[in-house]
Amino acid sequence: MIKDVDIVIAPNLGDNMQEVIRLATQKCGWKISDVQRAEVIKRSVDARGKYARLQLRVRISDAEENLYPLTDFFWQNVSNSPEVLIIGFGPAGMFAAMELIQHGFKPVVFERGSDVRKRRRDLKAINRDHTVNPESNYCFGEGGAGTYSDGKLYTRSHKRGNISRILDNFVYHGAHPDIRVDAHPHIGTNKLPKVVENIRETIIQAGGEIHFDTRVDEIFTENGKLTGLRTATGERYRGNAAILATGHSARDVFHLLYRSGINIENKPFALGVRIEHPQEIINKVQYSCDYNNPHLPPASYALSTQVQGRGVFSFCMCPGGFIVPASTAPGEVVVNGMSPSRRDGKFANSGFVVSVEPEDWKSYGEHGPLAAMAFQAEIEKKAWEAGGKTMAAPAQRMIDFVSGKNSTDLNETSYIPGLTSANLSEVLPGFISQRIREACLHFKKKMPSYYTNEANLVGVESRTSSPVRIPRNPQTLSHPEVEGLLPCGEGAGYAGGIVSAAMDGERCARAAITIKKAAD
Repeated sequence: MIKDVDIVIAPNLGDNMQEVIRLATQKCGWKISDVQRAEVIKRSVDARGKYARLQLRVRISDAEENLYPLTDFFWQNVSNSPEVLIIGFGPAGMFAAMELIQHGFKPVVFERGSDVRKRRRDLKAINRDHTVNPESNYCFGEGGAGTYSDGKLYTRSHKRGNISRILDNFVYHGAHPDIRVDAHPHIGTNKLPKVVENIRETIIQAGGEIHFDTRVDEIFTENGKLTGLRTATGERYRGNAAILATGHSARDVFHLLYRSGINIENKPFALGVRIEHPQEIINKVQYSCDYNNPHLPPASYALSTQVQGRGVFSFCMCPGGFIVPASTAPGEVVVNGMSPSRRDGKFANSGFVVSVEPEDWKSYGEHGPLAAMAFQAEIEKKAWEAGGKTMAAPAQRMIDFVSGKNSTDLNETSYIPGLTSANLSEVLPGFISQRIREACLHFKKKMPSYYTNEANLVGVESRTSSPVRIPRNPQTLSHPEVEGLLPCGEGAGYAGGIVSAAMDGERCARAAITIKKAAD
């Protein structure tokens, strides 16, 4: 017999399986001697009381058996199998490629950026030299924007696919098994590159192709059907199924589709700043008098409110993390956040953003379906100018921003290119800066210590999601005007993070297989 039991336990006893089993059997009425196998299958922190506690779901059995087995993955040789083209090798493209292999189809991947090893040099150039390689950066390259991020794997997209299967695949490729257990799993920016490399090796060893430093510059169609593509080097590839998984920052791809007469649409997104606190402040706020407990993870938070009819919310919170430059072209400043696996940095950072709606990009109407993107790009340019036309980011202390005062100096920061004191209200549109001000005061009531001049607001956080949606048929997942072109993942407007993008990649792979089989 197998039984799942929910228990509450002190953080320092969470790894003590003898005590875990004792509490589980006590609750469900078993004898300790009845238990032959036990395993923790879910774990979360409950910090609502004076002292934090762990909430565990424990699976116990009276027989020797594997209580929480990994998914079996079958990597068959597809060297001579029918081909499906994949544009982009972020989470959506990677998981699409692996899904194709498991169904006996060969993925042929085109990634504009470099592999993770070469990509490190491009990231160093951004941080140290303030030089952006528009082909390979924090957003473009092997693994996409997720490779050099926190690797957050929490998603609410439970109806879009099998989340457990996605997590198991990451574990299969080297991620720590704790991601299968934690309520808010993450891999860590120091661990992700190796996991991504392992995924690449799985694809190549199975006979798939991955072309790095290879940008797609043209998509060919005939009579409403996809016929192939051309890369920047002039090479042409024929194919009747291509998964378009280029991420939310591939602006040239959106321009390419627009020029080609392929329908795309403006899409709401969110824009604001990164807010950076000393991690100790967040620990004190969330864990109260237990904030120094070494058995607790660095604390995180999630905040949201409505201000003048718009959502204002924290986004992509990184405990013990770093703010990084996420610009994809010269002349713009964009910031994002990441954390190592231990989340042991001295700062906590989070996006602090406001919903952007159609009325906000109305004055950019001449850009048609790229109006929201043009609005986004102009704010990023203003941030670059406010930062002294370098990768230094404009910043302001939190209370100074709310009070309308310039910050005479700034707090220490994790952002390597450095900060420049600036009036963020001159960078952000008025409807955003005003709502952030009011939200700061609202969050002060929820978390008084959160509202402090020890926090920097750093601009701008603008790549929360794609400002463009590429339409697709809900049943076939093909673009309504181009059969065989499958818009996929975050860049196409159908995902919002690593796991949801991975699940969408798998869905598009299965849709591509249907197209290939119908053509045969």
